[in-house]
Amino acid sequence: MSLPFADRLNNVETSAIRELFKLLGKPGIISFAGGFPDSAMFDVAGIQQAVNAALAEEPGAALQYGATEGHEPLRTQLAEFMRRKGVGDIEPQQLMVTTGSQQALDLLGKTMIGPGDKVIVEGPTFLATIQCFRLYGADLVSAPVDAHGVDTDRLEQLVAEHKPKLVYLIPSFGNPSGALLTRERRMKVLEIAAKYKTLVVEDDPYGELYFGSEPPPPSMLALSKDVPGSREWLAYCGSLSKVLSPGLRVGWMIAPPELLAKAVMCKQFSDAHTSTFAQATAAQYLKSGRMPAALQTVRTAYAERALAMGKALKRELGDAIEFTQPQGGMFFWAKLTGAGGKVKDAAELAKRAIEQGVAFVPGTPFYATEPDPSTLRLSFATADVGKIEEGVGRLGRAI
Repeated sequence: MSLPFADRLNNVETSAIRELFKLLGKPGIISFAGGFPDSAMFDVAGIQQAVNAALAEEPGAALQYGATEGHEPLRTQLAEFMRRKGVGDIEPQQLMVTTGSQQALDLLGKTMIGPGDKVIVEGPTFLATIQCFRLYGADLVSAPVDAHGVDTDRLEQLVAEHKPKLVYLIPSFGNPSGALLTRERRMKVLEIAAKYKTLVVEDDPYGELYFGSEPPPPSMLALSKDVPGSREWLAYCGSLSKVLSPGLRVGWMIAPPELLAKAVMCKQFSDAHTSTFAQATAAQYLKSGRMPAALQTVRTAYAERALAMGKALKRELGDAIEFTQPQGGMFFWAKLTGAGGKVKDAAELAKRAIEQGVAFVPGTPFYATEPDPSTLRLSFATADVGKIEEGVGRLGRAI
């Protein structure tokens, strides 16, 4: 029997990363493949306290149906969180809570994208975004990325040429690129949005995971006050998944009122509202004031792991690999050079690496167009320094 599935499913396939996980059952394998935070660093005690407080202070609200826009105490806490990030004029009513930031992307697809619509994404970009936007019929166009984020000169050329429905960017420590968009380029993106009246989606799940004492440049949402007319062409997606717990599935979106209203309507059709219990827990956690210390613990650990991975890659693979040392986030984005007759195809190296007991993700699936088969993504988030050094050693034997 062949069921008459919707034509839109012809444009997508299952996640290459999720499929890779099926190969990771081999005992002793070291994985650099996932994009998960380290569960050992979850603030379990703080989350437990938040759960208890939610049930003690607001059991009816925490366990009952809630507003589609989000649990009001959480919206209040998220607005304060954004104010501390430099978005000085944000109010709770200007944001909606989503089931992870990935739902925000899905709602943007539902509200903005129709079959054949042009959408510009970074090349490379978040795999789930490619899949989501293609599901709604988008004709994706890639804008090149370097170590400093999207090439804004090229981006402007593409916007002028294609007149896209929207532009999707991950400015801070992008997945998979690890790139950090400079302040100058952020301002240029805002100028492009205002000049061409094009919606820019700023996805910011990693902005708090910076290394060292200096945070990244302010979000484009924060900088929009300095570029007249840009705020009305900007949507911001945030998430607690990488900084608190992905299991809570709490994200949020800030967008122009008209877009936010349409997104709320579409969310009513899909899940009515994000789990009120999860929202009440997140609200209590943010209210407790434990987030800054928890974040500092994660930043310190990830910075140590990123440094160890960078040193190990240089030591074990030498000039057979090129990369920029990340300043934050969870990923290395690297390119195989083929120097010395070593493997240059990342998919081939991935097969050899599995045989050696280490896994990573080839870079090809992260490109909407013109994939580079020599690229790969390595996550340092979930392995300690010892595992990283051993895993990169295995990678060196595989290449």
